[in-house]
Amino acid sequence: MTEHHPDLSETARIARDLIRFDTSNWGNGVANSETEAARYVGDYLESLGLEVTYIDSEPGRTSVVTRVEGANPNLPALVVHGHLDVVPVDPDAWSVDPFAGEIRDGMLWGRGAVDMKDMDAMILTAMREILESGRRPNRTLVVAFFADEENGGKYGSHHLVTQHPDLFAGATEAISEVGGYSVTIGERRAYLLQTGEKALIWATLTARGTAAHGSRVIPNNAVTKLAEAVVTLGREQWPVQMTRTTTALVAAVADILGLDPNGDPRDIIGATGLAAGFLEPSLSTTSNPTQLNAGYKHNVIPDSASAAIDIRPLPGEENNVLARVRNIVGPDIEVSIATQDIGLENTYDTPIVDAMARVLRAQDPDAVMLPYLLSGGTDNKALALLGIAGYGFAPLRLPADLDFPSLFHGVDERVPLDALDFGHRVLTDFLLEY
Repeated sequence: MTEHHPDLSETARIARDLIRFDTSNWGNGVANSETEAARYVGDYLESLGLEVTYIDSEPGRTSVVTRVEGANPNLPALVVHGHLDVVPVDPDAWSVDPFAGEIRDGMLWGRGAVDMKDMDAMILTAMREILESGRRPNRTLVVAFFADEENGGKYGSHHLVTQHPDLFAGATEAISEVGGYSVTIGERRAYLLQTGEKALIWATLTARGTAAHGSRVIPNNAVTKLAEAVVTLGREQWPVQMTRTTTALVAAVADILGLDPNGDPRDIIGATGLAAGFLEPSLSTTSNPTQLNAGYKHNVIPDSASAAIDIRPLPGEENNVLARVRNIVGPDIEVSIATQDIGLENTYDTPIVDAMARVLRAQDPDAVMLPYLLSGGTDNKALALLGIAGYGFAPLRLPADLDFPSLFHGVDERVPLDALDFGHRVLTDFLLEY
C-alpha cells in the first residue's frame, strides 16, 4: 500500500525517491548500477533548463554533471557534489525496509538517508529554488553526482577527474559531505565545518602456510598466523598526533566545556558525548580489520589466509603508517595495498568557511562553529588532484539525543525531516551568497 504524506517537503520527497534506488556498492567493481538514480537526477536538472552530461566509466556506473552559470562569472567556479551509491545493508538487522524510504517519527529512514542522498536532494532543491526565482548562484557551479564513492571513486570521481577534467574547468573549491551538521557539546549546539579529511589505505594482509588435513599438527598454520597479526594490528593504540585543524578543534571544545586546553586531547574530545564518535578518530591513525577470508572446508587447513584492513592515516603520514603496519604484523605477513588515496587539510581561516558560518548563524544565531578533520574520506580527494580544495558542508540541524555519527554506514539510518528542510535553506543561502 502506498503511503501518502501530503506535507512532505520537496527535499524530503526527493531524498525518499533516491533511497528507493538500491545503489548498493560492495567495492572492487561489484555494485548495483547507479544509472537509474543518475537519470532521475539528470531529469530533474533538465527540468530546470540545465544541460546535463552523463559519464559511464563502465556499463551501469553512471555519473551526471551540469554547469550553472553564476551571477559573477569572473569568480572561480565552485564544485557542488554528491554521490549516488550507498554501502550494502543486512536488512534483517533493520527495523524498516532499508530501501523503502519510510517516514516514521518525523524522520526519513533508509540506506542513504545520511550518506548521502539527503544532501543530493538538498542540492537539487536548492538549484530549483534559485533558478525558478529568476536568480543565479553568486559564482558558477559545477554540480556533480558521482558513482562509486563507497569504493574510493574508481568508477566515479577519479574516472571523471582523469578522463574528463574539462568538466571542472575554472573551479578552485568544492563542497560535499561530511560537515555542516550540528552536535551538542555541553549545553551548546555546534556545527562541524569539515576542512579536511584523513588519508585512505585499504590494505590486505596475507599469511601463507602448509595445507593439510584438519586433524594434523601443523605449526605453520596460515589462519593462526593471520589471526595473530589481525589481533595485534586491530588492538594497536596509535598515538595522538595533532594537526592544525584538530588543535583548533580541541581548543574550541575545551573553551565550550570549561576544560583545561592543555589536557589530554582524547579526554577533551571524549567529553563531547555523542559527538566523540566522529571527532575522536581525527586525533590519530586508525587501523580496523573489516573482512577475513580463509579456507574452503571445515577439515582442510588452507595454505593461505587474508584479511582486509581499513587504515586511515593523518594527512601526510601514509608512508610512516605503512612502515609501522609492516613492523606490527611481522615479516611473515604480506601487506598489499588494494586502494590508497590522499589526505586533505585546508585552511579554516578562509572566505568559504566564513560564508558557511554566516549562513548557518542566519538560521541558528546562537550556534558555535568548529573546524574538524573528517576521519573518513569523500570524493574531494579526487578533485584535489585538479587543485580543487574540498570542504564538507551538508548542513543539518539535529536533535541533541540523535547519535548521528553512528548512522553513517549503520543500522536504521535516518535523518529528521526538519533537518532536511533546514539544510535546503542554508545551502540555498550559501550558494546565493558565496
